[in-house]
Amino acid sequence: MSRKVTIIGAGSVGSTITYTMAVNGLASEIVMIDVNTERALGEAMDIRQGTPFCSPIQIYAGTYEDAKDSDVVVITSGMPRKAGQSRIDLAQTNVDVIREIAPEIVKHAPDAIYILVSNPVDVLTYTFCKVSGLPENRIIGSGTILDTARLRSRLAEYLSISQKSIHAYVMGEHGDSSFVPWSTARVGSVEILDDKGGFNFTGRIKAKLNPEEIEQYIRTSGGKIIERKGATFYAIAISVCHIVDCLFGSSNRVMTVSSMLHGEYGIDDVCLSIPFIFGPQGICGNVLPAMTEQELEKLQHSADVLKGVIKQVNI
Repeated sequence: MSRKVTIIGAGSVGSTITYTMAVNGLASEIVMIDVNTERALGEAMDIRQGTPFCSPIQIYAGTYEDAKDSDVVVITSGMPRKAGQSRIDLAQTNVDVIREIAPEIVKHAPDAIYILVSNPVDVLTYTFCKVSGLPENRIIGSGTILDTARLRSRLAEYLSISQKSIHAYVMGEHGDSSFVPWSTARVGSVEILDDKGGFNFTGRIKAKLNPEEIEQYIRTSGGKIIERKGATFYAIAISVCHIVDCLFGSSNRVMTVSSMLHGEYGIDDVCLSIPFIFGPQGICGNVLPAMTEQELEKLQHSADVLKGVIKQVNI
């Protein structure tokens, strides 16, 4: 079965996504597009030369015209976040990049599902919804899928339980106003915390769980990685490839990706992450867990933060 993916942006994130797709056999054809054509050519060549040990796949550098008949387009273009810089500080620069890219790529791949990865991802997802002319269900921001992965990874360390048995989400903005609705967090089908903040189950618990410490860890992880190695790209690449795998799957999945809200939790006209249902046709619904009044306030605050940024940029 032919599965064509176009990656716009051949920097560390775009190249790592391409590499991860190749190793996992997620696509049969990948086009890499970048304003730096030599970089795209080099990255494509480097990855392609290892593909004899992978599932059959074509990987090459190209132009927007080569994106024709793409099933999925992943947009990673934009200025990267620097140490000490918030995602929101990047807003106008990368909004301008999206406004430039959107008409060119949509002209050649009008039927693709689009995944926005560049930061601030919620603002850029909103921008793409407004300027692309595409149905909103075919526009997905990577949102807090990486934050959620970080949350589950951290909880697994605390609780000595497989990450796959932990069902907890980070919701809201992919940024400083994100939060964990702890009332919805589960191990198996049981709430992680009881009414007093203790555990509702027994096991090989390594340390007392501190929700505030865990949320701080999630929010600061990206910045710490940037300080230590200059950029983040492995974890986001794996996360994006998981989204692509779901889009190419035969059934729908629930994940915290970013999409336009239309009244969910009383929030409208902004893109942020709640548990959305998506699959081969893109976004097709959502799951709205019951949250406490305080958690609902945090979600509304996150929406307000993003709306404040949207008002300040020229879309």
